[in-house]
Amino acid sequence: MSASGPPPDFRVAIIGAGPLGLAVAAHLRDAGVEAFVCGHPMEFWRKQMPRGMLLRSPIRASSIASPRRELSLQRWSADEAREIGSELPLEDFISYGEWVRHQAAPDLDVRTVTSVAAANGGFTLRLEDGNEVRATQVVAAAGIGRFASIPPQLQGLPPELVSHTSQHADLGRFAGTKVAVVGSGQSALESVALLNEAGAEVELVFRAGGIVWLDKQPSWRLPNMQAPTGVGGPRSSWLVASPDLFRRLPSRSQPTIAYRTIRPAGAVWLRSRVAGAQFTAATTIHAALPRDGRLRLELSDGSERLVDHLLLATGYEIDIRKYEFLPPALLDRVKMIDGYPVLGPGLESSLAGLYFVGAPAAVSFGPTMRFVTGSLYAAPAVARQVVARRQPRVAWAF
Repeated sequence: MSASGPPPDFRVAIIGAGPLGLAVAAHLRDAGVEAFVCGHPMEFWRKQMPRGMLLRSPIRASSIASPRRELSLQRWSADEAREIGSELPLEDFISYGEWVRHQAAPDLDVRTVTSVAAANGGFTLRLEDGNEVRATQVVAAAGIGRFASIPPQLQGLPPELVSHTSQHADLGRFAGTKVAVVGSGQSALESVALLNEAGAEVELVFRAGGIVWLDKQPSWRLPNMQAPTGVGGPRSSWLVASPDLFRRLPSRSQPTIAYRTIRPAGAVWLRSRVAGAQFTAATTIHAALPRDGRLRLELSDGSERLVDHLLLATGYEIDIRKYEFLPPALLDRVKMIDGYPVLGPGLESSLAGLYFVGAPAAVSFGPTMRFVTGSLYAAPAVARQVVARRQPRVAWAF
């Protein structure tokens, strides 16, 4: 803020209370910076992920970052006397996130930020009740819930007939119905498994020629051949495990390497759970037409299907212009590439004092930013930038 204006209420405001927001709060707190943290804790995981889901990431890569790993899953497990298996249930991850919240952001404000304005060298956040909070710097940690990707030919259809996987916390509602699922990644395959187990008749329709199954540790692979992020294979995982190294790769190579690490694939432990579902490979949906309360699908192979619901596991298209709290006047000052902010050291945008963490940082810092393991790089990097400490030449997301 300018010397003539009112002093800021906070040095930093963090918008979002998911894993990334909580990780940044923990590191700022350790650096002596008490941040204003707002949002509903673990909201995306609680409201937009299906009950019964298991996290694909390794346990180590599912821990929310904290300065000395004092808020790791292992510490939560010990403190809460909870067993951790090889796969982490969604419900346990939410409970773990709540545990982190109480320690990293005990004064969390659950009010929603409706707009952010840049003024007098800082920012003013307007809250849902009309009150305002002033901060010198702002960290956008608002997640991907707004970015669900809907193919053009399927847009505008009734939500009772077509929906995205992120719109369901309970797939049990489809018991006894016929459901087509689009996609071939973890979300698609896990949705098929959960629908199967709920008693739905399921068909998976996908563009690829087959499913890529990810074995946790193939017999031919030596221990430690793969980076402990759970992102990528034996070679590609190391290329993206350090966002600093990824940034130094030739720009023409970055998209290819990023795709190889996050291409559609499913954990091998889902294989037995999708038995009985119909798989239709190398096929896309050309059109979908409502008919008497159901949906007629026209497929690229010339066949048709009549289903009760079409569930889209079609991923997310990042575009920070969809963050409703960022008005055009502010976004005009943020350099972007295809909806992603262009970020510099400490994940700071071209608008000084405005930071983005999570998936919006992926174009600048690589695909690990899309995952919880990315908090192990992003949170300390943001904290260092806020307190004007030098960034290391190379840091890792594990």
